[in-house]
Amino acid sequence: MGAGVDIALGETLTGVLDNDIVEDHPDTGALIAGLKIPQWDFILESAARGYEVTGLGYLGVDMVIDRDRGPLMLEMNARPGLNIQIANGMGLSKRIRRIDELYDASATPAERAAVARREFSTDQQLQML
Repeated sequence: MGAGVDIALGETLTGVLDNDIVEDHPDTGALIAGLKIPQWDFILESAARGYEVTGLGYLGVDMVIDRDRGPLMLEMNARPGLNIQIANGMGLSKRIRRIDELYDASATPAERAAVARREFSTDQQLQML
């Protein structure tokens, strides 16, 4: 299962299991939306570092948060699943067009994370509709 994330706030949005929107975790029954993700700044910047590692301009980064070790990267995907569009309630085409407009090959991971926060917050995305 996955959850959309408000990029600016580091807060979970809708949950998705297979292709279905879910409100609670299937194993624990815990609510999915509205959770503040610990160490969000570190997680977002770590995901932004994927460009240096892979050279891909668009990728998905799967991360978990271990109780003892903190955020851990599981994998980077060249073709991330499209269910993230369901989880975020937003298609990717507008985001990709905006990234193409703003692309700066010399940007640092911190700068790319700041652009993502500014451009892809839930409030900003609602304005693009």
